[in-house]
Amino acid sequence: MTRIIAAVLFPDFEMLDLYGPLELFSFFRDEFEIRTVALQAGPVKASGGPETVAQDGMGGGGDYDILLVPGGMGTRNVHSDKAFLSWLATRADKAEIVTSVCTGSLLLARAGVLDGRKATTNKLAFDWVAEQAETVDWQRSARWVRDGNIFTSSGVSAGMDMALAVIEDCLDAGAAENAAKWAEYIRNPDPENDPFAVMED
Repeated sequence: MTRIIAAVLFPDFEMLDLYGPLELFSFFRDEFEIRTVALQAGPVKASGGPETVAQDGMGGGGDYDILLVPGGMGTRNVHSDKAFLSWLATRADKAEIVTSVCTGSLLLARAGVLDGRKATTNKLAFDWVAEQAETVDWQRSARWVRDGNIFTSSGVSAGMDMALAVIEDCLDAGAAENAAKWAEYIRNPDPENDPFAVMED
């Protein structure tokens, strides 16, 4: 079975939020197919400057098994966009797995996807995010949080640990270990081992 990943784009998304996890999924091309999606198909500028081309527009009817929602400064511009949030809500309801990195969890929360769920977000933006979505059980100390089929991760590089957890869940522990090895990435396999939460205390 090949799972199709919808890698969600919006202007000023954080590059590593998106490409860190996608690099790990890309090692298993028979198991995961990556599609980039934005409100409209075409180039979308990242916070660091380079553009990524959205293959699909949100007005299309594509089906996706996994959603990957990055964060970044651009979340402040789309967290009230009705069309964007409506698409997230609809696709999250149909997806097998829903994931977010950094302040991407705010977008899921504003779409109603995280109501009553445990979730986390970037430590530096934690209070701001929590104030925007009081129906979520926000976890300040967590590298990532799994609640059912929803995985949310803390800031930026934490998305890679979360992605490895998703790979382990979809494939097996060996696949996750291999992905980390191939990327020469030192994995943190414990979602509660969050050194950055201690730094923020």
